[in-house]
Amino acid sequence: SIKERSDEHRSDEQLMGRARDLARYSATRLALAPLMLWLIASLVFLLLRVAPGDPVDAVLGSRAPAAAKAAMRARLGLDQSLLDQYLSYLNGLIHGDLGQALINQEPVRTIIGKTLPASLELSVIALVLAAVVGLSIGFSGIARPEGKIDLGGRLYGLGTYALPPFWVAMLVQLVFAVSLGWLPVGGRFPPSLLPPEGSGFFLLDSALQNNWAAFRGTVRHLILPAGTLALLLSGTFTTALRLNLRRTLRGDYVEAARSRGLSERQVILRHGLPNALLPVLTIAGITVASLIGGALLIEVTFSWPGIALRLQEAINQRDYPVVQGIVVVIAALVVLVSVAVDLLVASLDPRVRY
Repeated sequence: SIKERSDEHRSDEQLMGRARDLARYSATRLALAPLMLWLIASLVFLLLRVAPGDPVDAVLGSRAPAAAKAAMRARLGLDQSLLDQYLSYLNGLIHGDLGQALINQEPVRTIIGKTLPASLELSVIALVLAAVVGLSIGFSGIARPEGKIDLGGRLYGLGTYALPPFWVAMLVQLVFAVSLGWLPVGGRFPPSLLPPEGSGFFLLDSALQNNWAAFRGTVRHLILPAGTLALLLSGTFTTALRLNLRRTLRGDYVEAARSRGLSERQVILRHGLPNALLPVLTIAGITVASLIGGALLIEVTFSWPGIALRLQEAINQRDYPVVQGIVVVIAALVVLVSVAVDLLVASLDPRVRY
């Protein structure tokens, strides 16, 4: 009929309009990503130059001859004007050259290639554990709001979010490594074994090579740092799911589903949970992005040879190229993950307006 054709035409126009809006939104977010990276890289460059301390003194010592200091300053380009240093720095970034470390002249790209897989492996395992535990606790109390289980989940979410990371890490070490002796106190791999060669992700490399001794050793060293980090993060997922699920279940469309005779379990699983998980997806994206460089205290406490620990060492040594390179790489990963999550949420949730 004419009415049906009109409705179909209107629906097609709405779909096409949403597709155009989504494409425009995606293009805008992708275009802003390089600008954000440029701002972060510029800020890091300026902060390192105005911070107290001299990288030449950090390498040669404050009592080194003036001629040696001048020679190193010229070799590093530190005798140039601030503008020339900045332009040289940006030119290197554009061509993928992150420079060389001041201490051992090792390329910064090599340093990042060695340490980034360790941080990513720790972060991904911790995030998966945090999501499973946090979402399970947040979902468990929804059947009886304000009941004992719901109250326990609320306390768990607030308590784990407020715990000091360094205190929890040291407590876990004292209990499970020192007192009980169940797990290693730190490190990433047993010193008695040769680490698996490959991508730098020890779990993946050892599994692909059927090196199960290395796999078990990697797991043993992962349990404490990943478990500690997961404990600290799980409360965020618990609180986010609990709040969003309760708000979703008060929606009109949920009441309409109940009026059609659906059971409470069907209402929660079919209508409440999918909509409540969209904000949690955003939180997960932000969390995994910040984890890449934000697990410094965990890596330091457990002597985990990741990129955050290497960044801390470079800051102490006033190693400009290493600090700049690591921060830029972390910023790039954060921006990429954030953009990907924004685009995913925008494509899944029709309520998002561009």
